[in-house]
Amino acid sequence: MARPDKVAKVEELVELFNNSAAAVLTEYRGLTVKDLQNLRRSFGGDATYAVAKNTLTKIAAKQAGIEGLDESLTGPTAIAFISGDVAAVTKGLKAFAKDNPSLAIKGGVMDGKVLDAQAVLKLADLESREVLLAKLAGGLKANLSKAAYLFAAPASKLARVMGALEEKAKENPDVIGGAGSKPAAEATETPAAEAATEAAVAAE
Repeated sequence: MARPDKVAKVEELVELFNNSAAAVLTEYRGLTVKDLQNLRRSFGGDATYAVAKNTLTKIAAKQAGIEGLDESLTGPTAIAFISGDVAAVTKGLKAFAKDNPSLAIKGGVMDGKVLDAQAVLKLADLESREVLLAKLAGGLKANLSKAAYLFAAPASKLARVMGALEEKAKENPDVIGGAGSKPAAEATETPAAEAATEAAVAAE
Protein backbone atom coordinates (compact mmCIF):
# COMPACT_ATOMS: atom_id res chain seq x y z
CA MET A 1 0.00 0.00 0.00
CA ALA A 2 1.35 3.42 -1.00
CA ARG A 3 2.45 5.73 1.77
CA PRO A 4 0.23 8.83 2.24
CA ASP A 5 3.22 11.18 1.85
CA LYS A 6 4.14 9.63 -1.50
CA VAL A 7 0.54 9.79 -2.70
CA ALA A 8 0.41 13.46 -1.70
CA LYS A 9 3.69 14.17 -3.53
CA VAL A 10 2.43 12.51 -6.71
CA GLU A 11 -0.78 14.53 -6.55
CA GLU A 12 1.25 17.70 -6.09
CA LEU A 13 3.42 16.89 -9.11
CA VAL A 14 0.38 16.06 -11.25
CA GLU A 15 -1.13 19.43 -10.38
CA LEU A 16 2.14 21.21 -11.20
CA PHE A 17 2.40 19.46 -14.57
CA ASN A 18 -1.22 20.28 -15.42
CA ASN A 19 -1.04 23.93 -14.37
CA SER A 20 2.34 24.83 -15.84
CA ALA A 21 3.01 26.38 -19.23
CA ALA A 22 6.18 24.27 -19.38
CA ALA A 23 8.46 22.19 -17.16
CA VAL A 24 12.24 21.89 -17.37
CA LEU A 25 14.03 18.88 -15.88
CA THR A 26 17.49 19.51 -14.46
CA GLU A 27 20.19 17.56 -12.67
CA TYR A 28 21.56 19.51 -9.73
CA ARG A 29 24.31 17.15 -8.53
CA GLY A 30 27.17 19.24 -7.10
CA LEU A 31 25.14 22.38 -6.37
CA THR A 32 25.04 23.68 -2.83
CA VAL A 33 21.89 24.60 -0.93
CA LYS A 34 22.82 28.25 -1.44
CA ASP A 35 23.15 27.71 -5.20
CA LEU A 36 19.66 26.20 -5.34
CA GLN A 37 18.27 29.09 -3.30
CA ASN A 38 19.83 31.61 -5.69
CA LEU A 39 18.39 29.74 -8.66
CA ARG A 40 14.91 29.70 -7.12
CA ARG A 41 15.10 33.43 -6.40
CA SER A 42 16.15 34.15 -9.99
CA PHE A 43 12.80 32.79 -11.24
CA GLY A 44 10.79 35.35 -9.29
CA GLY A 45 7.14 34.39 -9.58
CA ASP A 46 7.50 32.78 -13.01
CA ALA A 47 8.45 29.27 -11.86
CA THR A 48 8.50 26.81 -8.98
CA TYR A 49 11.70 24.78 -8.63
CA ALA A 50 11.05 21.43 -6.94
CA VAL A 51 13.29 18.48 -6.17
CA ALA A 52 11.43 15.25 -6.93
CA LYS A 53 12.13 11.53 -6.87
CA ASN A 54 12.29 10.03 -10.34
CA THR A 55 9.89 7.19 -9.52
CA LEU A 56 7.23 9.59 -8.25
CA THR A 57 7.78 11.96 -11.19
CA LYS A 58 7.27 9.09 -13.66
CA ILE A 59 3.96 8.20 -12.02
CA ALA A 60 2.85 11.85 -11.92
CA ALA A 61 3.80 12.43 -15.57
CA LYS A 62 1.73 9.44 -16.70
CA GLN A 63 -1.23 10.58 -14.62
CA ALA A 64 -0.91 14.01 -16.25
CA GLY A 65 -1.00 12.37 -19.70
CA ILE A 66 2.68 12.91 -20.49
CA GLU A 67 4.44 10.07 -22.27
CA GLY A 68 8.16 9.70 -23.05
CA LEU A 69 9.65 11.47 -20.05
CA ASP A 70 11.29 8.39 -18.50
CA GLU A 71 14.57 8.76 -20.42
CA SER A 72 15.19 12.16 -18.82
CA LEU A 73 14.48 10.90 -15.32
CA THR A 74 17.91 9.63 -14.31
CA GLY A 75 20.12 10.93 -11.54
CA PRO A 76 19.08 13.62 -9.04
CA THR A 77 16.20 15.56 -10.59
CA ALA A 78 14.80 19.00 -9.88
CA ILE A 79 12.04 20.42 -12.04
CA ALA A 80 11.34 24.04 -12.89
CA PHE A 81 7.56 24.23 -13.31
CA ILE A 82 7.01 27.41 -15.32
CA SER A 83 3.76 29.27 -14.77
CA GLY A 84 4.91 32.62 -16.18
CA ASP A 85 7.28 33.69 -18.93
CA VAL A 86 8.78 30.52 -20.47
CA ALA A 87 11.49 32.41 -22.37
CA ALA A 88 12.59 34.34 -19.29
CA VAL A 89 12.87 31.22 -17.11
CA THR A 90 14.72 29.17 -19.72
CA LYS A 91 17.08 32.10 -20.31
CA GLY A 92 17.73 32.18 -16.56
CA LEU A 93 18.39 28.44 -16.46
CA LYS A 94 20.73 28.65 -19.44
CA ALA A 95 22.67 31.53 -17.88
CA PHE A 96 22.85 29.78 -14.50
CA ALA A 97 24.08 26.54 -16.10
CA LYS A 98 26.79 28.49 -17.91
CA ASP A 99 28.06 29.94 -14.62
CA ASN A 100 27.42 26.71 -12.67
CA PRO A 101 28.35 23.67 -14.81
CA SER A 102 26.99 21.38 -12.08
CA LEU A 103 23.48 22.22 -13.29
CA ALA A 104 22.53 20.16 -16.32
CA ILE A 105 19.36 20.64 -18.34
CA LYS A 106 18.04 17.17 -19.15
CA GLY A 107 14.83 17.91 -21.02
CA GLY A 108 11.36 19.24 -20.48
CA VAL A 109 7.69 19.33 -21.31
CA MET A 110 5.64 22.00 -23.08
CA ASP A 111 2.01 21.75 -24.18
CA GLY A 112 2.07 18.07 -23.23
CA LYS A 113 5.01 17.35 -25.56
CA VAL A 114 8.35 16.04 -24.29
CA LEU A 115 11.40 18.11 -25.27
CA ASP A 116 15.05 17.10 -25.26
CA ALA A 117 17.76 19.33 -23.78
CA GLN A 118 18.49 21.08 -27.08
CA ALA A 119 14.82 21.93 -27.61
CA VAL A 120 14.64 23.41 -24.10
CA LEU A 121 17.70 25.57 -24.79
CA LYS A 122 16.04 26.86 -27.97
CA LEU A 123 13.18 28.16 -25.83
CA ALA A 124 15.75 30.46 -24.23
CA ASP A 125 16.28 32.10 -27.64
CA LEU A 126 12.64 33.19 -27.84
CA GLU A 127 11.78 36.82 -27.15
CA SER A 128 10.48 37.48 -23.66
CA ARG A 129 6.86 38.39 -22.97
CA GLU A 130 7.86 42.00 -22.23
CA VAL A 131 9.54 42.36 -25.64
CA LEU A 132 6.59 40.80 -27.46
CA LEU A 133 4.12 43.00 -25.59
CA ALA A 134 6.22 46.08 -26.39
CA LYS A 135 6.21 45.20 -30.09
CA LEU A 136 2.47 44.54 -30.00
CA ALA A 137 1.83 47.84 -28.23
CA GLY A 138 3.99 49.67 -30.77
CA GLY A 139 2.07 48.11 -33.65
CA LEU A 140 -1.28 48.94 -32.08
CA LYS A 141 -0.21 52.52 -31.42
CA ALA A 142 0.85 52.96 -35.04
CA ASN A 143 -2.42 51.49 -36.31
CA LEU A 144 -4.48 53.62 -33.92
CA SER A 145 -2.64 56.74 -35.09
CA LYS A 146 -3.44 55.86 -38.70
CA ALA A 147 -7.07 55.19 -37.85
CA ALA A 148 -7.34 58.45 -35.91
CA TYR A 149 -5.94 60.34 -38.89
CA LEU A 150 -8.39 58.69 -41.28
CA PHE A 151 -11.34 59.50 -39.02
CA ALA A 152 -10.15 63.02 -38.26
CA ALA A 153 -9.46 64.06 -41.83
CA PRO A 154 -13.10 63.89 -43.10
CA ALA A 155 -14.36 65.44 -39.85
CA SER A 156 -12.07 68.45 -40.12
CA LYS A 157 -13.00 68.87 -43.76
CA LEU A 158 -16.69 68.75 -42.87
CA ALA A 159 -16.09 71.29 -40.11
CA ARG A 160 -14.48 73.65 -42.64
CA VAL A 161 -17.43 73.21 -44.99
CA MET A 162 -19.95 73.90 -42.23
CA GLY A 163 -17.94 76.90 -41.06
CA ALA A 164 -17.87 78.36 -44.55
CA LEU A 165 -21.61 77.72 -44.90
CA GLU A 166 -22.24 79.50 -41.60
CA GLU A 167 -20.28 82.53 -42.77
CA LYS A 168 -22.22 82.50 -46.04
CA ALA A 169 -25.52 82.38 -44.11
CA LYS A 170 -24.52 85.42 -42.03
CA GLU A 171 -24.02 87.39 -45.22
CA ASN A 172 -27.20 86.10 -46.87
CA PRO A 173 -29.85 84.48 -44.58
CA ASP A 174 -31.73 83.29 -47.67
CA VAL A 175 -28.97 80.71 -48.11
CA ILE A 176 -30.54 78.45 -45.47
CA GLY A 177 -34.10 79.66 -45.91
CA GLY A 178 -36.84 78.72 -48.34
CA ALA A 179 -36.10 75.03 -48.30
CA GLY A 180 -39.04 73.14 -49.68
CA SER A 181 -40.66 76.28 -51.19
CA LYS A 182 -40.61 74.71 -54.64
CA PRO A 183 -42.41 71.52 -55.62
CA ALA A 184 -40.06 68.56 -55.89
CA ALA A 185 -40.72 68.20 -59.59
CA GLU A 186 -39.71 71.82 -60.23
CA ALA A 187 -36.84 72.13 -57.77
CA THR A 188 -33.37 72.26 -59.22
CA GLU A 189 -30.82 73.48 -56.68
CA THR A 190 -31.72 75.47 -53.57
CA PRO A 191 -29.66 78.45 -52.36
CA ALA A 192 -28.50 76.33 -49.41
CA ALA A 193 -27.29 73.60 -51.75
CA GLU A 194 -25.51 76.15 -53.91
CA ALA A 195 -23.90 77.68 -50.84
CA ALA A 196 -22.83 74.26 -49.57
CA THR A 197 -21.25 73.51 -52.93
CA GLU A 198 -19.39 76.84 -52.87
CA ALA A 199 -18.30 76.21 -49.27
CA ALA A 200 -17.03 72.77 -50.13
CA VAL A 201 -15.00 74.17 -53.03
CA ALA A 202 -13.65 76.90 -50.76
CA ALA A 203 -12.67 74.36 -48.07
CA GLU A 204 -10.61 72.25 -50.51
